[in-house]
Amino acid sequence: MPETSGAEGVDQYATLPSGIRICFRDYGDKADPAMLLVAGLGEDLTFWTDSFVGSLVTRGFRVVVIDNRDAGQSTFVAAPPPGLWRRIAGRPRGDAYALADMARDGIGVLDHLGISRVHLVGRSMGGMIAQTIAATAPERALSLTSVYSTTGARRVGRPALSTVLLLAAPPARSRTAAVRAHLRLTRHIAGVGHPIDDAAEAAVAARGWDRSAGDPAAGTARHIQAIQRSGDRTARLSRVTAPTLVINGDRDLLISPSGGAATVRAIRSAQHVVIPGMGHHLPEALVGPITTYISQHADRVGEGGNHVRIS
Repeated sequence: MPETSGAEGVDQYATLPSGIRICFRDYGDKADPAMLLVAGLGEDLTFWTDSFVGSLVTRGFRVVVIDNRDAGQSTFVAAPPPGLWRRIAGRPRGDAYALADMARDGIGVLDHLGISRVHLVGRSMGGMIAQTIAATAPERALSLTSVYSTTGARRVGRPALSTVLLLAAPPARSRTAAVRAHLRLTRHIAGVGHPIDDAAEAAVAARGWDRSAGDPAAGTARHIQAIQRSGDRTARLSRVTAPTLVINGDRDLLISPSGGAATVRAIRSAQHVVIPGMGHHLPEALVGPITTYISQHADRVGEGGNHVRIS
């Protein structure tokens, strides 16, 4: 019998057959349709802000958020991280895990909670993981929303050189340095239409540092390696049958907007929302519009439709 969820918004844990332990939080009425939120590169589950999660709960969804392996309170694997030059060259170590392993982690949490089908929502690397769940376990996916993500094809979704240089900086080794690095990168990639709230972003970064069960820099390096090991997923994405919504901005310097366009081409009947001025960030000003797009998409699936109304 699956274990029932505990108090809302409290860290809980699922130990999977692989030995990986995934931390998750569970929000909303357990009788409502379930939605799984998967965070991006190096992010823990708190990067899905309370307002974002709360907006989806208010709209009638049970929301489950997870720490990916090598982030937050989930297992940090024992394998050494790839070095900088290996990452730049795109040459993963032989012991690297892949996005498919991270997708199985997400499915494992659903199994732990006894959730058979779910609306999948992922951002950045989390979008790649959500795509992989939808492609490899289509029976689990009610719908898919992929936010500022890409297909893994080498010619699309590439970061700007300025972003590559920022990511190549020496990793933060203290809470203060981690906050400064997060602010520097987020200011760079957030786009031009929605300036970031420095105080709110500093709190997000500090909380992420405090929650980390391992070395955040090593975890992020292994995340990059997982993406590289997984390669071009375009052919696999053609197998996605879940109604799909792709959301991205037009000013993304981390995953260029071409990645969103390629995802739409790869997935049959996918719908596309491009938000002017938005970069690689979910600012408070866009929580309402983006959660509206996501909830409308999921609701239309429940009503038997296969698309979202774009207004």
